[in-house]
Amino acid sequence: MDSTQTAAARAARPQDPVNAVCADKLREAAALLEAQGANPFRVAAYRRAADTLRSLPGDIGQIIEREGAEGLEALPGIGRGIASALVEMWRTGRWVQLERLRGSADPVQLFTMLPGLGHRLAERIHDDLHVDTLEALEVAAHDGRLEKVSGVGPRRAAAIRASLQAMLSRGRTRRGAVPAGTAMSNDARHAVSTQPPVADLLAVDRQYREKAARGELPTIAPKRFNPSGEAWLPVFHVTRDGWHYTALYSNTALAHELDRTRDWVVLYFYDDDHVEGQHTIVTETHGPLIGRRVVRGREPECVAHYSG
Repeated sequence: MDSTQTAAARAARPQDPVNAVCADKLREAAALLEAQGANPFRVAAYRRAADTLRSLPGDIGQIIEREGAEGLEALPGIGRGIASALVEMWRTGRWVQLERLRGSADPVQLFTMLPGLGHRLAERIHDDLHVDTLEALEVAAHDGRLEKVSGVGPRRAAAIRASLQAMLSRGRTRRGAVPAGTAMSNDARHAVSTQPPVADLLAVDRQYREKAARGELPTIAPKRFNPSGEAWLPVFHVTRDGWHYTALYSNTALAHELDRTRDWVVLYFYDDDHVEGQHTIVTETHGPLIGRRVVRGREPECVAHYSG
């Protein structure tokens, strides 16, 4: 068979469905980010990664099983953040970041994938902790916040930690892998120890709320608590000091119940080398910071920020 025939045979071979599905999701995310005014370099990165997946001869699942996320990072145009996203797609069949951009994210349903977590408790965890990914839940399970949620407690928190470890260890990058019995994964430790400065979080929060109030931001139609399908939720993407942020008003059941959907702001953040995280910023209703914007979970730093 000559080179022309070989190329034709490759082109005629059906694209691996896993790679094709993941590539389509990356391209959809790129289109949504572009429409929402995100950093064009981030948009281009997703499209380059999609092209790489389309050209691969084998299933990315084989790479993940054999080499973890590091094997994906060795591919052209795939950095750590996109590799992590691909592992999530392969592991769960979902990509929460894309669902967030669509307005279709349902973290409560995601949490019910864990054994022993019913809908009501998953809803309470989501409302109390303001987390919407399994990775963020893992951090909360290790830093003591999860067991404080009503209905959880130390024993159930330990069971959730074990379930998360088992689920998230599949395809975890080798530098993030940990031996059995280790209390906390490297990725979870990193998410606890590496955070954007409070001053930057508050600055992005202020910028988001000001732009939203002036009607300068694109809006999406969240699936949850939105029976009319109205595109009411402003979305904001910005890069600041090496961190990439996405800001959205909270669309939790508790935010609606307390009429805080135009007060509570959820900031999702990541940089080019590390795992992503999130924080919720609210107007404090009691204590020394009453009336101030506060990053939940980082109140002492907020006190120092406003005192400086």
